[in-house]
Amino acid sequence: MTTQGAASAPPPPEERRRLRRSRSLTRAQTVAREVSRGAPPAVTADPLMPAQAFDELYEFCAAALVRQTYLLTGRRELAREAVERAFQLAWQRWPEVARDRDPGGWVRAAAYDCALSPWHRFRPRYRHPEPPPADPADRALLCALLELPPAYRRTLVLYDGVGLDLPETAAETEASTPAAANRLTHAREALAARLPELADPLELHRRLLVLASAERLRAARPEPVRREGERRNVLWTRAAIAFTVTIIGATTLTLRSAPTHYEAPLAPAQAVQGVPPAGVMGPLSREQQALRGKLRGAAARGPERFAPLAR
Repeated sequence: MTTQGAASAPPPPEERRRLRRSRSLTRAQTVAREVSRGAPPAVTADPLMPAQAFDELYEFCAAALVRQTYLLTGRRELAREAVERAFQLAWQRWPEVARDRDPGGWVRAAAYDCALSPWHRFRPRYRHPEPPPADPADRALLCALLELPPAYRRTLVLYDGVGLDLPETAAETEASTPAAANRLTHAREALAARLPELADPLELHRRLLVLASAERLRAARPEPVRREGERRNVLWTRAAIAFTVTIIGATTLTLRSAPTHYEAPLAPAQAVQGVPPAGVMGPLSREQQALRGKLRGAAARGPERFAPLAR
């Protein structure tokens, strides 16, 4: 979204190419036009350091992304937080982002994902709605937008607000082109049912620009965002190291305390069944006494047993 005029829509791609070839736009104007459509700023001829390239991307894209994200969430603070978080991720992965064919699109996708995360509903600061826009028309449009499913709302903002074409919108929303077209059609129909004047796509585009530009939404400076990204990167690195050390320590303790050979488990004790109870010993009869003496004498003299030798 541009800040120079809410009612000025970006020219089509063919017209932008013609203007760039004819050099009728200054560099700042060309960048502003491209950023309003969601494209990255033009690459300068002079090589830039990573921090300088990041700061330039941030200066050109951050304010517009905050306004776009506000259309998705209806929350001013959440829009700023989502954009700052997206740029922190971009700085942490700057080699990857710098080589991307569309760094601004990379950051925009990360900001939209963060803003539409369902976990925000559990945060105390976002449980209650924020004050709506002062203008009744803007308030009605924002309420209609927030009633759309998140995927439909994102598709509508990208296509009718940012100005992406349908294949680019489908790619950024991770959907097929027919699915993105179906979402866009249903989103437009739902808005037109509540606000009939928005049935015209040009009027819808103009009203989205007006709604986004009406709020005084500003982004932070790039330096604090870079520092916060570096701080988060350090914290995640330390957490990963601590987790790795914990896993190594637990593995070492397990190896030291584990048995080195197999030990068969002891069978559980069971009661022996069917054994007759021991009888009560009584006096032996003569026959029993004679048999006992015979057995004792035979056991001591018989060859079947070995008797210990006394030394």
